[in-house]
Amino acid sequence: MNARTDDLHTVDLTNATWRKSSRSNGAAQCVEATDLPGGGIAIRDSKNPHRTPLRWAAAQWNAFRQGIVDGTL
Repeated sequence: MNARTDDLHTVDLTNATWRKSSRSNGAAQCVEATDLPGGGIAIRDSKNPHRTPLRWAAAQWNAFRQGIVDGTL
């Protein structure tokens, strides 16, 4: 991990506002996301919200999303 990603793990998510995709249709088996400083994002499993969320810096998240869109992931 680079220093930027390490910094994201110090962000307190106690009062974070988590959101689900509008495409989840209220399903219980989905992921929730919240924004982090600098454009980063944290993702957690909606069934296990007390587990440690995954966190990505903005560049990492954008690369992941682009891989999905491109079909390379």
